Amino acid sequence: MKKILASLTLGVLLLPIAVSAQLDWGEGQIGVERVLNNAINWLFYILIFAAVIVIILAAYTFLTAGGDPDKVKKARDYILYALIALVVAFLARALVDWLLEVIGA
Repeated sequence: MKKILASLTLGVLLLPIAVSAQLDWGEGQIGVERVLNNAINWLFYILIFAAVIVIILAAYTFLTAGGDPDKVKKARDYILYALIALVVAFLARALVDWLLEVIGA
C-alpha cells in the first residue's frame, strides 16, 4: 500500500512539470523559469489542499474522540502539523517571489 501511495504522490507532483512541458503558451519556446514557476505554483496549491484535508481529518478525529486523551492529542498534533505546513508553504512562496524580484527574472 505504501508503494502505491508513494507512486501516486510522485505522479501527482510530477504532473505539472510534464503538462507545462507539453503546452504551447503562444510564445514559441517555453523557458526553464516558466516551467519551474508553474511547478512551484502547482506544488503550493497541492500543499494547501493537503493541509485543508488534514485539518478536516483532525476535526473528525476531535469529534469522534469521545474523551479519549490519545485521540485528542492525535487531532491536536494533526492541526499543529497542518498549520506548520501552511506557514512553511507561504514562507517558501514568498521567498521564491522575493528571489525572483531580486535577480530580476
